[in-house]
Amino acid sequence: MSPNERQLLKLIRQGEGISTEFKTCRNRLNRDVYESVCAFLNRHGGTILLGVQDSGEVTGIDPDTVTQIKKDFVTAINNPQKIRPPAYLSVDEVEINEKSILRIYVPESSQVHRCNGHIYDRNEDGDLDITDHTIQVAELYHRKQATYSENKIYPFASLEDLRADLIDKCRKLAGVWQDGHPWLGMDDMELIKSAQLYQTDHETGKSGVTLAGILLLGRDNVILTAVPHHRTDLILRKVNLDRYDDRDLVRTNLIESYERVIAFIQKHLPDPFYLEGMERISIRDAIFREVASNILIHREYRNAFPAKLIIEYGQVRTENSNKPHGFGVLNPTTFTPFPKNPVVGAFFREIHRADELGSGMRKMMRYGKAYGGADPEMIEGDVFRIIVKVPEFQQIKGSEPQSGKLAPEVTPEVTPEVKKMLSVMQGEMTRGEIQEKLGLKDEKHFRENYQQIGIKLGLIEMTIPDKPRSSKQRYRLTEKGRKLLIRPFVCEVRAGA
Repeated sequence: MSPNERQLLKLIRQGEGISTEFKTCRNRLNRDVYESVCAFLNRHGGTILLGVQDSGEVTGIDPDTVTQIKKDFVTAINNPQKIRPPAYLSVDEVEINEKSILRIYVPESSQVHRCNGHIYDRNEDGDLDITDHTIQVAELYHRKQATYSENKIYPFASLEDLRADLIDKCRKLAGVWQDGHPWLGMDDMELIKSAQLYQTDHETGKSGVTLAGILLLGRDNVILTAVPHHRTDLILRKVNLDRYDDRDLVRTNLIESYERVIAFIQKHLPDPFYLEGMERISIRDAIFREVASNILIHREYRNAFPAKLIIEYGQVRTENSNKPHGFGVLNPTTFTPFPKNPVVGAFFREIHRADELGSGMRKMMRYGKAYGGADPEMIEGDVFRIIVKVPEFQQIKGSEPQSGKLAPEVTPEVTPEVKKMLSVMQGEMTRGEIQEKLGLKDEKHFRENYQQIGIKLGLIEMTIPDKPRSSKQRYRLTEKGRKLLIRPFVCEVRAGA
């Protein structure tokens, strides 16, 4: 019996409760499953098991209907007429005693949700319709705004304090990834309201842009007015360990912050050749897409602790302020993701800058060992830390690129400029001859972006290494440089065969 199965059986034996709900669901979804989803979203989250009776007996789901049930659930849960605002949930199929059941993990939401126009709350093992109970509804709104700092309303902030060009950019990005996306037909105010970035305080009656809206789309001066300590520090520290080799201090909106984090990663980390099936993918980008979204989406912005991403020799580590739900190193097989800023996370998913809750972490763990030789570590505490091992100019032994493995003898740090230089080199050539072949006139640009990098990576060498400035100095390809010229062509042919 797998650890996952043992964990589920333990949960079933405990019975239904404030965070657990069973549904029989033999060959179709129960109508009240969405009411339970709504109640869990509004309370503290929980787990719904489909294919289990109220008594705890595992009856399972008809195998022929599992796929359709999953499809129906995901479609309905993303329909604002069913659940409003929509929720992003996934369904996992699990076998217990050779019977298929479906597990739905529902995280606590920072928003108040409605199911078919009604507000449900969770109480012990029941879903309560509190729509007409004014005091309970007001308390629910108050608890959400007090618990999640992203919901704090700034009455002084209006649509004019947000960047219209950024709103339009996000509208277009959402349309690229989903045909007919609702944002395409909305004006700016309708868009930020639909994304829960403009809310009303039900106690004071005042409306305004929320902290989430300011962080995502605000002008820089407005962001620093609301959150003066906001910053993300990107540091490269490999040679100069006392200070840094490169640094980018990011103090802008989260959309452009994400782009700068990714650009910093792409500038300083290798992207080795990796085949998954017959398709080449960037495992570097898959890993650090999750890392970037974590330090931006899941940060506790009330805390002045600055987020950091530090590239060191052999590893990358990140730190960001956190409201912990546990302490210590997280076990990926038993870890239950908890959304720190669900509104920010949902916005990032709409523009395809983040994956569904939990799936990005699974990708990071899936590719981490192949990329750096060890599994990434996630350490929960008041400061959330991630450590990802990275390759350092190393060659992978072997003779053939295989599916799901790094291609051999590829130096991933090679830039397009260096590859172009290698392609024009024949025999022994002077610096001037190489520059002429490349059509370059600026000696400094050639030296810094072509020549020095090629020498550092061992792809070209000087004929008189003891006298770098000799007038008789020539440059030639090394064995490593010649292999690099041949290997990409061989890999491309094999991949397309």
